[in-house]
Amino acid sequence: MIGIFAALTAFVIDQITKAIVVANAASLSTGIAVFPGFNLVFYRNDGVTFGLLGGAPWWSLIALALAICGWLGVMLFRAENAVETLAYGAIIGGALGNVFDRVRYRAVTDFLDFYINSTHWPAFNMADVFVVSGVGLLLAAPWISARRPIKS
Repeated sequence: MIGIFAALTAFVIDQITKAIVVANAASLSTGIAVFPGFNLVFYRNDGVTFGLLGGAPWWSLIALALAICGWLGVMLFRAENAVETLAYGAIIGGALGNVFDRVRYRAVTDFLDFYINSTHWPAFNMADVFVVSGVGLLLAAPWISARRPIKS
């Protein structure tokens, strides 16, 4: 249940934040400075991470993401502890959030813009945060579980 709850939570947070961004797209298109080094922007990315595969058919990226989510779903149910289930759930929820965008807009809505001076990290969204955090947690799971075994 932890993994399913994590997936739903990641998906809902991603979709709520993207809905707010889309509703404010006009004012975010030029960017809004939040604090030095961070802007809120409105950007549509038709590729994947860092714009890779930009221009690829949108449906192919959906098919790839759904295939990966299916595999991760199997791994979720085979997970041996709560840390792994949480990680798999976060990854799945984030990935499905971006899939939902691709179905609606043929691209993903990105809005988090971090920078140093004039060098900007590629814009990203909460789905990306959940995917990367889930991968990090999955990588750390053996050490976390060894310190404090938790059954899912």
